[in-house]
Amino acid sequence: MNLIKFLLIKYKNRPTVIRDDGFTLIELLVASIVAVLVITPLFGFMINIVNTDRQEQAKGSSEQEIQSAIDYIARDLQQAIYIYNEAGVDAIKAQLPSPNDANLVPVLVFWKREFINGVLTAADNNKDDTFVYSLVAYYLIKDDSAPWSKAARIARWQIRDGVKLSSGVSCSGYTDKYVSGYCPSTGYAPFKLEGVGTLAQKMNSWTRLSSYTTTVNNVPTTTNVSYQGAPFVLIDYIDQTTTGAPAAITCPTGTSKVTPASFNTRATGQMTSFYACVDTTNTAAQVFLRGNALARLKSSNINYSSSQKNYFPEVTVRVQGRGFLFTQ
Repeated sequence: MNLIKFLLIKYKNRPTVIRDDGFTLIELLVASIVAVLVITPLFGFMINIVNTDRQEQAKGSSEQEIQSAIDYIARDLQQAIYIYNEAGVDAIKAQLPSPNDANLVPVLVFWKREFINGVLTAADNNKDDTFVYSLVAYYLIKDDSAPWSKAARIARWQIRDGVKLSSGVSCSGYTDKYVSGYCPSTGYAPFKLEGVGTLAQKMNSWTRLSSYTTTVNNVPTTTNVSYQGAPFVLIDYIDQTTTGAPAAITCPTGTSKVTPASFNTRATGQMTSFYACVDTTNTAAQVFLRGNALARLKSSNINYSSSQKNYFPEVTVRVQGRGFLFTQ
C-alpha cells in the first residue's frame, strides 16, 4: 500500500515537459491527398449540375420561343384572305425585298385584311375603325451575321395599304387621300381582281409600286420607289442543318408544300426547319418550325443528330384564314 502511494506521489510530482508540436510533412501530405480525393468528386459533381442546368435552360428557352413564334404566325394567318402556294411564291418573289439574296428565302407569303383601331374621326360616317389590305412574308435566313447566332432565323416583312379619307392628305405616288400618318407603305400596290383568269392567276400577277410619275407645268417626272426597311427578326436559333435533319412531311392531298428548297438551291434551300403545307383554295396552311438549342450552348458542332434531338424542339400549327375576297 505504501509502495502504491509512493509511486502516485512520484507521478504527480514528475517534471512537466513543455512541447510546441506542429504538423509534420507526412501529415500535411496525407491531409492534402485526402482533401483532393474528397473535393475533386464534389467539384466535378458541381460542374455537372451547372452544365445540366445550363442545358435545361437552353432547351426550355428554345421550346418557349418556338411556341411563341408559331403562335404569332398563327394569329397573323388567321387574318389571311389569300395564301400563296409554291407556284405563287415563285411568281411574286421578284417583287419582294432582296430577291437575289440567296440567304434570305421567302417561305410563307399571304395577303391579309388587317384591322386598324380608332384611326378615323367620328365625323367620317360615325366610325373610327377600319380594315386595310396587307402583304406579309416570312423568311428563313442563314448568313451568320452579327448579332445573330450560327443557327438560322425567321424574319417577317409587311407592307400595307393606307387608310383612305376623302378629306385627308396626299401621299407620294398615290392619287387617293389618306389619314395623316397612315399613307400606304413604300412600294405598296393593291392586287387586282379585274379581268379574266383564275383567282390564283390574278394574285400571282401582283407587282409592287416600283415608280410613279408626277407632272408639274406640263413636265412629267418619274420617281423610282424602293422598299424601306429590312424584314425584322421574329425568332433566332432555328435549326440550320442541311444534311441529316428530319425530312419534311408529305403534305396532304390538295395542299402544296412550300419550302426553301422550292426557291433556293444553296445551303438555305436544303433546310427543313421552316416550311408549310398550303391550301390556297380554302385559305389554310399548316406551318412547321424546328429550333436549335445547341446553338445557345456552343458555336460549332450544332447540327441535328438523332442522339441530341431533345435540343431541336419541333412545333406545328394548322390555321384557317378567316378573311374572304369578293371576286365578282
